[in-house]
Amino acid sequence: QVQLVESGGGLVQAGASLRLSCATSGRTSTRFTVAWFRQAPGKERELLAALTWTGYSYYADSLKGLVSISRDKAKTTMYLQMNCLDSEDTAVYYCAADKSINTSSIRISSKYDYWGQGTQVTVSS
Repeated sequence: QVQLVESGGGLVQAGASLRLSCATSGRTSTRFTVAWFRQAPGKERELLAALTWTGYSYYADSLKGLVSISRDKAKTTMYLQMNCLDSEDTAVYYCAADKSINTSSIRISSKYDYWGQGTQVTVSS
């Protein structure tokens, strides 16, 4: 059974940086793609970044240079570093994982079977 638990959210001021963590349990170190999504009120869940088990990283075009996804060597924790936050980044942030993701499905939230409970990030202007 794969379980994901996010942490690191909170209230920050515009312009600040924040690093989210996602602790994983189960066999996510083997052939799993891990990803970060977010969902703002009234909006669809959107992919921010993803990292395949081979080390390939994918970023949403609008966020390139502003976010960075990484994993620890044991592949039990993944991170999302976010810089220059503004009010539009206010959302619930989720980590997700799946074993069957490919380049055509990497952005599709419904293709991910495993999700964390989400962590709220609120950016004050």
